[in-house]
Amino acid sequence: MNKLVTVLLFGLSLISNQVLAQTYHEQFNDLFKKSDTARQRQLLTKWEKAGKNDPELFIDYFNYYLSKSKTEVIALGQNPKGKESLKISSQDTTQQEPVGFLYGDTQYDPDLLSKGFNWINRGIENHPNRLDMRFGKTYMYGQLEDYENFTKEIIKTVHYSATNQNKWTWADNKPVDDPKKFMLSTIQSYQLQHYNTENDNLLDNMKRIAESVLEHYPDHVESLSNISIVFMLQKQFDKALVPLLRAEKLNPKDYIVLGNIAQAYKLKGDTANALKYYELTLLHGDEQAKKYAKSQIDKLKKK
Repeated sequence: MNKLVTVLLFGLSLISNQVLAQTYHEQFNDLFKKSDTARQRQLLTKWEKAGKNDPELFIDYFNYYLSKSKTEVIALGQNPKGKESLKISSQDTTQQEPVGFLYGDTQYDPDLLSKGFNWINRGIENHPNRLDMRFGKTYMYGQLEDYENFTKEIIKTVHYSATNQNKWTWADNKPVDDPKKFMLSTIQSYQLQHYNTENDNLLDNMKRIAESVLEHYPDHVESLSNISIVFMLQKQFDKALVPLLRAEKLNPKDYIVLGNIAQAYKLKGDTANALKYYELTLLHGDEQAKKYAKSQIDKLKKK
């Protein structure tokens, strides 16, 4: 009997030590996976009282409030979101267009959301080199389709990268691999998010971001292309060519740049230069780019 009790106590001791060995962050992740918000809140309060200025505390408070603020609802409207929707047809069989759609939508409680942003703001203030905090905040503004704050956060990150010389860290304060490249490539994906909205009102946002990048990284070809695309969509073809021709000098074999130059000349009505750059795209492009360049060359030569 005594031996059995000793074994049980030893087993309980191991379990207790395993729990203690877990960091607050690891414990929070376990509770987050279980959606146990009550125990999450208890743990966060205990963690906060420990007073260690742990960067993961700010992130987990942010995630806690975002999760609490989020509600999935069924919406009725004319512009369905997401991949799945139910079309509602009129009882009038002569009416072809649907009268509306039922679809899933996400809503956020503004008070809880505000508390989440307050925590991540405090985190960034205390740990300004944590790129995951900055990009987590930016991502959330994108999900909310708050593109003005989305843009401002991107620009703040770009400007701060010059201050900290891209000495970015990520989760558990681990250094980011090739931090400058990672930061700029992520920002480029955010630019694509702007572009994919097909909202012309956001063209200025794209331009502001590109200009902020070029202020610190003047040889960033993607940002030169982004500015040119904005000008092309605004039908300012001469202005579009200025950054594109600069990008060509930086990388004469960049087929995306070459294709954009050809497009700008075509839209401007300069057939000779359009053909010249479509030929260069044909020479340096991938299969898709070559196919498109060939089709444009054939069309221009028929004129």
